[in-house]
Formats: sequence, structure tokens, C-alpha cells
Amino acid sequence: MSAYLITNLKVTNPEGFQAYRDVVAQTIADHGGEYVVADVDAIAVEGNPEHLAVVLKFPTMEALKGWYESPEYQAILSLRTDNSEGNLIFAEGLPSS
Repeated sequence: MSAYLITNLKVTNPEGFQAYRDVVAQTIADHGGEYVVADVDAIAVEGNPEHLAVVLKFPTMEALKGWYESPEYQAILSLRTDNSEGNLIFAEGLPSS
């Protein structure tokens, strides 16, 4: 079953965050993940979300966790956390019919 990373971020340091953007895509692809959504102009309809919305899809929850916990991602994680604020969740997709 597919698994998704869902995040909504406020970029606090665009230059520092760009360094993260420059390298993160390869780590995602290396673990079988893909971008489903990456919108810097997401529109808030309810609540108070920030402007950057991202959804990643991985083949399984194990693959998603494996990416997040990988040495490659852990080495660049601070580029995101030091340069943005927000939330990050992992969620399993619905079973295929």
C-alpha cells in the first residue's frame, strides 16, 4: 500500500532552504518516492496553513520511513528544519480496489 508524506511549511530563510531543495529530490527518488504536490502558492481555505504544500508518494510505509531515516536524508534534514517551520506527517494511502 502506498504511503504519503504531507507537509505544510513556512520558509523562513529562502537561501538556506534552496540548498535543501537542490539536494532533496535525489534522496526521494533513490528510495522510490515521487512528488505528487509541490506548490509554493498553496491557497489556505480553512485554518492557518503556510504557503508551501508538499505531498510525496512512496510505494510503502517502509520505503517512506527508510527514506526519512536514511543517512542521506538525515545529513540534509537540518537544511529544512533550520530554514523553515511547519508540520510533517506520514499517512498510508487507501487500498486499491
